[in-house]
Amino acid sequence: MAIPRLNGIIRALESGKNAFVCFQPSETAAAQAVTTEKYDGVVFEMEHNAYDIRALRDSLQYMLNRQQIAAAGSVAPAVTPMVRIPPNGIEMNQWIAKQVLDQGVYGILWPHISTVEEARSAVAACRYARPTGAPRYEPAGQRGDAPANAARYWGISQQEYYDRADVWPLDPKGEILVAIMCEDVVGMKNLPKILKEVPGIGAVVIGEGDLSQNLGFPRQYKHPVVAGAIAEILAICKAANVACGHPHVEADNVDEVVAQGFKWLMPRAARSNAVLEKALKLSGR
Repeated sequence: MAIPRLNGIIRALESGKNAFVCFQPSETAAAQAVTTEKYDGVVFEMEHNAYDIRALRDSLQYMLNRQQIAAAGSVAPAVTPMVRIPPNGIEMNQWIAKQVLDQGVYGILWPHISTVEEARSAVAACRYARPTGAPRYEPAGQRGDAPANAARYWGISQQEYYDRADVWPLDPKGEILVAIMCEDVVGMKNLPKILKEVPGIGAVVIGEGDLSQNLGFPRQYKHPVVAGAIAEILAICKAANVACGHPHVEADNVDEVVAQGFKWLMPRAARSNAVLEKALKLSGR
């Protein structure tokens, strides 16, 4: 029997819809609460919060809801879990990707990816090795082989996990989403080359805070220089047919963000219900 699409963020993006994703701390109460919201996915924040693999494991378990699974008739999570990991792209700390993927997350948000080399390392860290010359060989996989926990969490066999645990859209069946953050001027200037030369990037999320710092106008998102840089990144993503993410969807900008064509929308979780409902309506969801 064919396995349906498991990653709800990918499901939204590949159907041409906006994906709605929130940040949450890797805490059990937050994990349990988010599963009843209308998000496609949740990113557990481990960049600016502690990197705690046990807390992540507990959070993933608290997202499981037998009643939801029974009602849906599918092991696909109601809200797809991802992680934003701590290291900046220049550090190329692939071991952290291996650890969080082995817990069962469906993707990684990589901070401060600024060069082709950093982007290639990020994608490679999320892929298993395969024979030279195999289809979709590059970027050559470097993820270590330990699928038991992740396969069990996904609710499929280990062989089925191998078949599905590749990066989308490089592998159309892939359930792993590699999202990179564009957070500085170097990354913005290199982004066209990154998206041309590194297959397997599913989304680019703009890091407005760090980008505005680098431009000299901290958190002045309406400043012409900052707004112009954001528009440039969005245009680059559109030209490459890669979803672009806006990380600060608020009541006062949701109409504009949807109209501009951002595909990955992140309402602020703590006060997002009304914003999420409005964004869903504007997006025809």
